[in-house]
Amino acid sequence: MGSEAGEGGELERSMTGAALADANAIPRCPGPTSVSGALVSEMIRFLLMVNRQGQTRLSRYYSDVELRLRQSLEAEVVYRCLSRTKDQCSFVEYQDYKLVYRQYAGLFIVVGVTDDENELSIFEMIHNFVEVLDKYFSRVSELDIMFNLDRVHIILDEMIQNGNIVETNRSRILAPLSAIDKICDG
Repeated sequence: MGSEAGEGGELERSMTGAALADANAIPRCPGPTSVSGALVSEMIRFLLMVNRQGQTRLSRYYSDVELRLRQSLEAEVVYRCLSRTKDQCSFVEYQDYKLVYRQYAGLFIVVGVTDDENELSIFEMIHNFVEVLDKYFSRVSELDIMFNLDRVHIILDEMIQNGNIVETNRSRILAPLSAIDKICDG
């Protein structure tokens, strides 16, 4: 094994100064594309966390929805999910979305996905999200979410990017928050 490989070697020598500077910059995720290079839309369109009274505690949109339409969309989605009984399926067809939801105590987590998304994988992703919140907050509650919204968004951003699930490992999801907490605690 040559020592050049460990020191950058061929790769570094083949790059120009500008390209090397770009390579050392913060990596950016390119937009979602398929193997053929055609544009692929995000699978997850939005995620909502609402209480039994229908009050939105968290909302994250991964596709363009005008602000004036978000309120009516959320109201209709929440009504459709909260009006269902526990005996009914947790998957609901709504407009051009499939809604996948789960209830945890007084909170509902609702995810709007495209028609070709696997509902069971989203159902399990919701549970994983709650398990990560439980691990971080030691039994998460609605108040934890309300008063630590920035931390909840960090967790969600570690799990979902551009509407695609990118991480499910709890330790890796919580790593940035652990680093932030160490810095804040001194």
